[in-house]
Amino acid sequence: MYNFIFQNPVKVIFGKGTIAQITPNIPAQSKILMTYGGGSIMKNGVYDQVKAALKGYDVTEFGGIEPNPRYETCMKAVEICREKKIDFLLAVGGGSVLDGTKFIAAAFYHTEGDPWEILTQGKPVSKALPIGAVMTLPATGSEMNGNAVISRNSTQEKLAFYSPAVYPQFCVLDPETTFTLPDRQTRNGIVDSFIHVCEQYMTFPVNAPLQDRQSEGIFHTLIEEGPKVLKNPTDYEARANIMWAATNALNHYIACGVPQDWATHGIGHELTALHGMDHAQTLACVVLGLFKHQKKSKLAKLAQYGRRIWGLSGDNDDAIADQAICKTEEFFRSLGMKTHLNEYGVGDENFEEIGSRFERRGIKIGEHANLGKKEVIEILRLCL
Repeated sequence: MYNFIFQNPVKVIFGKGTIAQITPNIPAQSKILMTYGGGSIMKNGVYDQVKAALKGYDVTEFGGIEPNPRYETCMKAVEICREKKIDFLLAVGGGSVLDGTKFIAAAFYHTEGDPWEILTQGKPVSKALPIGAVMTLPATGSEMNGNAVISRNSTQEKLAFYSPAVYPQFCVLDPETTFTLPDRQTRNGIVDSFIHVCEQYMTFPVNAPLQDRQSEGIFHTLIEEGPKVLKNPTDYEARANIMWAATNALNHYIACGVPQDWATHGIGHELTALHGMDHAQTLACVVLGLFKHQKKSKLAKLAQYGRRIWGLSGDNDDAIADQAICKTEEFFRSLGMKTHLNEYGVGDENFEEIGSRFERRGIKIGEHANLGKKEVIEILRLCL
């Protein structure tokens, strides 16, 4: 197992009716900017619950944060924060709302230069506005980490940043808020969470049995509970299990002391930026191509995954790995998720540009940092 430093300061408030418990976690004199997305919280009752909990606070609202939150939209919120002297941010919605809110929190104090440099140049975020979160879509795990991914229309880019400064101070996870999610968002959340685990598990063995078993527990939970919520959207127990699995898939617990990949996400972000595909849709396609392309280097973990998750048997690791990749695709498709780029109307027209973007940034991706332009294009061709 590798050396590691672990930090996770987030207070989790989990369960039915817990939105009312946000008030003790926000200083009484706070000037709050409440951020949200397209308005679904108005329809499912979450907005009313949050407003009731915030009675007596000075609250400004900022709606319209997009799926794949846009830099341009977030910067409008930054200006509001500066104008109104906001000192606390409350994100209400899914991971995109929270990611956008994290960028707002960081950009608020980035007064020299373009805050986009936080993503393009890795400019450090040493200070940010405090954040709380009320989550309504289990998927990204953003409620319990310091990660955020932001898109920019003008450059057609989608980039990520990380800072301990943007960890939420608390997050509310009420499974009932997910009852009204459309199947598409439920499916996306399950697949997104599943591939978060893949990125931290499907690398190479480092004698980290506890982390492996924790990851495998999340895999099993998503496989067992995912079909239940699609069949019965108001199954509280299944919704609760999916919500907790999604949080644990990316709160860094299973990443402690193990190598991580994240090539699937890196390539997937470019597909979203250039083609507008849902984040999870890109992941479902790319991860299968990546597994096929990198089967040799990932063989031990793919075979372990095949045996422990899918119950495959036999002594031939290569054959087990192939079957495990097929089982993964079958699971995604059983949820209603397409698994080939051409099913989304995406061909090879931007493969050269996607590969070139990694080359221009001077980076190679994957757990061995050995995937460059040539390999990215090869992987994408396997995704068609």
